[in-house]
Amino acid sequence: MTISVPATSANLGPGFDSVGLAVNLYLTIELLEATNHWHIEHDLGVEVPSDERNLLLETALQVSPSLQPHKIKMISEIPLARGLGSSSSVVVAGIELANQLGQLNLTGADKIAIATKIEGHPDNVAPAIFGNLVIANSIGGKTNHVTAPMPETGLLAFIPDYELKTSDSRQVLPNEFTYHDAVAASAIANVAIAALLTGDMALAGQLMEQDLFHESYRGKLVPEVAKIREISHAKGAYATYLSGAGPTVMIMMPIDKLTTIKSELEAQEFSGQLLELAVDTQGIKVVY
Repeated sequence: MTISVPATSANLGPGFDSVGLAVNLYLTIELLEATNHWHIEHDLGVEVPSDERNLLLETALQVSPSLQPHKIKMISEIPLARGLGSSSSVVVAGIELANQLGQLNLTGADKIAIATKIEGHPDNVAPAIFGNLVIANSIGGKTNHVTAPMPETGLLAFIPDYELKTSDSRQVLPNEFTYHDAVAASAIANVAIAALLTGDMALAGQLMEQDLFHESYRGKLVPEVAKIREISHAKGAYATYLSGAGPTVMIMMPIDKLTTIKSELEAQEFSGQLLELAVDTQGIKVVY
């Protein structure tokens, strides 16, 4: 059995902790033979455990404690601590591993509820489960979500060489907003989501860049974002935004602008990867 889970790009500007997009980088879990003890083969570094301390198995055994141990092969294309949902993909894979091995017959609603309880918010786990664009919230232990197709758009991700842990990125955020600022931030988010759902990428892009919830604070931690935004706008991009907690910078553009924008950004010789991505429309995939 093989389980694959896509990477995710969360927030999309003002959709803070509630909006995410699945993209085509994958965590793949291959279930091998049954054994007496859990063991995970991976090349993710010595800091990533290979036993029950691994987040994959911590999650699976939290969902179903009596699972038969197996040998597992784990391969991840999703860079760690870069704002592309690397930990969320592992949580979602762990839930699906428990679902399949334990024959739990979990629904999509069950999976997002469990994942949100573990992660604390649904913006990354929801699109990892369902694919596409997902808008979700969780209040008082109840999680709601809406899944929608993403309007046709080109995607480029600049992935810096340095890490930015979510915990560090959250420390720069304010503890509270004034009522006036909260209303303004909410209004921007509402219209941005409406524009995405109706396919108006030009308007969606404008509003994504007017986010008041987090980008103006976190942007200081990612020095490349201002220059990337300037170059991308000059060449016709819809929007440039911090993916999740950063430091990955995502650029959305008309597909016919992608080659030009990619070339312009490559010429800057930023320290990191520039990847052309696409929307994943499947979410979790299980193959026997």
